[in-house]
Amino acid sequence: MLSRRTMLVAPLSLLAARSAFAAQNKMVLCMHTNTSAGAGYRRALEGWAKAGIKNVELNASFVDEFLKTDTLDGARKVLTDNGLTAVHGALSVGGLLEPNPNRAPALETLKRRLDMFAALGMKKVYTTSGGMQKLTIDDYQAVANNMRGVGEIAKSFNMIVSVEFLRASLYMSTLLTALKVTREAAHPNFAILFDFYHFWSGLNKLEDMEQIRPGEIQHVHFQDVPDMPRELLDNNSRFIPGDGVSPLDTMLRKLANKGYAGPLSVELFLPKFQQGDPYEVAREIRQKCEAVMSKAEVL
Repeated sequence: MLSRRTMLVAPLSLLAARSAFAAQNKMVLCMHTNTSAGAGYRRALEGWAKAGIKNVELNASFVDEFLKTDTLDGARKVLTDNGLTAVHGALSVGGLLEPNPNRAPALETLKRRLDMFAALGMKKVYTTSGGMQKLTIDDYQAVANNMRGVGEIAKSFNMIVSVEFLRASLYMSTLLTALKVTREAAHPNFAILFDFYHFWSGLNKLEDMEQIRPGEIQHVHFQDVPDMPRELLDNNSRFIPGDGVSPLDTMLRKLANKGYAGPLSVELFLPKFQQGDPYEVAREIRQKCEAVMSKAEVL
């Protein structure tokens, strides 16, 4: 029989355990350079820093444009001078995963991009399932093998590559497919990027998130969507988190329960964001996102 002291202490111990778990699964706000694509590297990052942003995700093409007139040391200096940390990178390299005749040159581009991102202090990057080739069931073994090969290359750079499943992909549009194939690949340097827009606008269910195992999600893209038929959603209907109808609170808590503690990177494509003043865009995003994150107890 439990003593009275044990019965009184037990709820306090449970509360302490929950608090410790919550503390371990906090998330940080991040900005994806796609959101301020029209501003250019320096102007975007300086504006974001002024708005209090600390973490950024860099698109390789965005950095490449800066390097046409400046240097990699200059790109790094923009980050350090503004107190910014580059936490993730978009490789912008197609043909890495699906079987295709152009994979060899894609792998060479991958190596160059990994080298560039490593010089900027990054440890994590991503590719997408954007290939428009419809695969056979047997082709998925090749995808798993290719994931393993990409993971091995990433390992040599001390990096982790994740795949972002895209709702329009003909071979990997859902979380469950991404989980299945990455598990078959079983490489410690290859994981999954979870994008709120692609998940909620696609053929996914909230229950699918229960299948996630700790460590399988290495990065998150954070957006909301308007109240309209999912069939009509596209990149231009990505909203700032809190401005739409996605079950953000539930999704954030599910990710936290699965052990995710990392960046929530806001990636938007509407012209009013991409062509807007980076400071004003980031200020609005920070205000709204931090309210959502605080409500979900992940801030």
